[in-house]
Amino acid sequence: MAEDSAGDRHDRLDPLRLEHAHLQESMADPALHDDPARARRIGRRYAELESVLRAAAQIETTAADLDTAHELAELGEGDAELAQETEQLAARLMAERERLEDLLAPRDPDDARDVILEIKAGAGGEESALFAADLLRMYRVYAESKGWRVEVLTAADSDLGGFKDVTAAITARSGTAAADGVYAHLKHEAGVHRVQRVPVTESAGRIHTSAVGVLVLPEADEADEGELLAEAMAPANLRIDVFRSSGPGGQSVNTTDSAVRITHLPTGLVVSCQDQKSQLQNREQARRILRTRLLDARRAEQEQQSSAARRSQVRTVDRSERIRTYNFPESRVADHRTGYKAGNLSQVLSGDLDDLIASSRDAERAARLEDAQHSAVRDNRG
Repeated sequence: MAEDSAGDRHDRLDPLRLEHAHLQESMADPALHDDPARARRIGRRYAELESVLRAAAQIETTAADLDTAHELAELGEGDAELAQETEQLAARLMAERERLEDLLAPRDPDDARDVILEIKAGAGGEESALFAADLLRMYRVYAESKGWRVEVLTAADSDLGGFKDVTAAITARSGTAAADGVYAHLKHEAGVHRVQRVPVTESAGRIHTSAVGVLVLPEADEADEGELLAEAMAPANLRIDVFRSSGPGGQSVNTTDSAVRITHLPTGLVVSCQDQKSQLQNREQARRILRTRLLDARRAEQEQQSSAARRSQVRTVDRSERIRTYNFPESRVADHRTGYKAGNLSQVLSGDLDDLIASSRDAERAARLEDAQHSAVRDNRG
């Protein structure tokens, strides 16, 4: 951000400070928690504004420190150490201004949400299932590096220890700002991931190409169910079946009917869970997944922006729809949407996704800023 934009920045921050103060008063009201949906909305917005105002305050502190350093240098009190500190302060100030601009940029309203992550093996058979397991490990390590929690909700194992299909919930600490949200980081992982390597089942050493589909949904919560999905999740719209869990080979791993399958009658959506120890736990996990899928479907129908985003998400696990390629012989990873390429495949699969994800987030931010500018031009013309 340029120096001469400081006044413009303050103009933009003033209404946010006022809104922050009003939200603070609302959160202090005990009656707020009588309405969970409203409490969650206010909490999310408060966390977002808190992050913005904290970043703005840090800019003011760093700018003041930099001014002091410049004054000392002009008084002839500077030395090599002060010159180095001045250079570091200038670099820090630039980074902090860029961070604030990112926080102020238009963003997806779901960015602060946790996610339901689904990974499905596709073309490539057993090799695809093994790579699905590799991707789950990759996302698990990345999530843990961010302080997020990963919980496998349901999984279908393959014969060689991979996953035919696995669904996990990834959740952040409460009060996480939108810019730091799980969905803000992982939503662009949705699509077909292509892997090129020699499978463990290949005796002749030939390189095979396989595909794995990844779907990333912003997680719906109980507040959404009460506010948006009450009718959709009504008991009359759900058929709940229970059955015995089974492991590989059909061997019974449970002597009670603990597995649960929920069918949403109006849409035909079916969710099955059998990985938890009790029927109650499996029922809650199945409701959690169903609720998220229904919310995603509703938003895809109602919001043009959401519909556009869904077009970038995987619908069939077909190699032609790839968003990223992992090339083992060349130790290379390439994102086909942003043009990002790197020769650090082993690090990426070990959870080092920061640069890859940043390339997608930067592209989204640029597109949103461009859309906002176009909207402003249209409004001015109108």
